[in-house]
Amino acid sequence: MVHESAPEWVTIALVVVKTLTVVAGGAVTYFAYRASRRTRSRSLGFLAAGFALVTLGSALAGFAFEILDVWLGLGVLVEGLFVLAGFSLIAYSLLVE
Repeated sequence: MVHESAPEWVTIALVVVKTLTVVAGGAVTYFAYRASRRTRSRSLGFLAAGFALVTLGSALAGFAFEILDVWLGLGVLVEGLFVLAGFSLIAYSLLVE
């Protein structure tokens, strides 16, 4: 199966959306980290780490595909692994005290 390249506007939109996702995820991570330090809460620390992994995964997928020229499927797999690890930490943060 052969896949065609996306039109240029789709590529630009994807870069913009990924950039905004990283900025928003970074802000959420920062505020969760600050709250964990202020309250000395382990659960908020795990929450911050989970959001950091989800954000990092989003950034790595685009970076790997656009800059390192890896297969799209591999970039999506890397993103999925980071998102899985991040959501696992977020879920765990809801269980610890």
